[in-house]
Amino acid sequence: MSSLTRSRRLLSVAAVAAAAALLFTGCAGEPSPIIKAMAGAAPAAEPKNATVSGIEPSSGSVSGGTVTITGANLEKVASVQVGGQAAAITQATSDNVVVTVPAARSFAAGAVPVAVTDSAGHAVATDGKPYTYQVVTPVDRQLAYAMEHWNNYNTAQYGDLNPVGGDCANFVSQTLIARGWQMNSDWYNRNAAAKWSPAWGYVPAMDDYFRGNAAKLGLTEYSFDQRDKIKIGDIVMFDWNNNDSLDHVQIVSGVQNVKGTITIQMAGHNEDTDYRDLDHTITVEHPGATGHFWSLSK
Repeated sequence: MSSLTRSRRLLSVAAVAAAAALLFTGCAGEPSPIIKAMAGAAPAAEPKNATVSGIEPSSGSVSGGTVTITGANLEKVASVQVGGQAAAITQATSDNVVVTVPAARSFAAGAVPVAVTDSAGHAVATDGKPYTYQVVTPVDRQLAYAMEHWNNYNTAQYGDLNPVGGDCANFVSQTLIARGWQMNSDWYNRNAAAKWSPAWGYVPAMDDYFRGNAAKLGLTEYSFDQRDKIKIGDIVMFDWNNNDSLDHVQIVSGVQNVKGTITIQMAGHNEDTDYRDLDHTITVEHPGATGHFWSLSK
């Protein structure tokens, strides 16, 4: 090989090495086309946040219901709270989330905040859109009355039957009036308990009245083992001593189903309570107590 050829080859190798160095370091001279392309590439898109544009309907029953939250990127929503209470998510897509609204605290009407959180734990802005609880159904009226009077007896209208044995049946009857029932010749309380029928204020007679008029009143009897049939506003009868003589009655103020375990809460008089636990009542307060439910369809 001639010295001239060898020199040209060395120069060619040096040129390639210099070009490679320039390509990877970009420290001098005109950037290569590859460097230019890399420099001009669009940055990776930032992930889009969930946004809320609406809540429909924006109002509903104090007994609970269903709402749809609309917006964008809502598949990222992890939790929703209405009035500080968890609202179970039943469906979630990119543009809407369907949630089950819980009953209002103490079945009280009014506007409450809606809080939405994404899977990263970040709050999703709702522009302050509230949800407004309203008393709209017969059950709403019944429970609203119960929460107003479980510890604030309405003596001016219905008197107080504690001095003659207990006010529990008197109270349950009052809630049924609030629900829309009408007094009749067998079931009544007149002149603030100046006159009242056994079916109104005496538990065994009330149970007999319910059983004898179940179809007309829209009542169905269930055992304590049939809790899956029970809803708020239903009636709970108790036999404290399991001696076939009923002693107490309350209405259902809460039903919770957690992984198949159903918890029943009750409101009533005598031991004045708004959310008394059924299981605690029949195992701790009155061990061995029995009873049954009356479920209302009207």
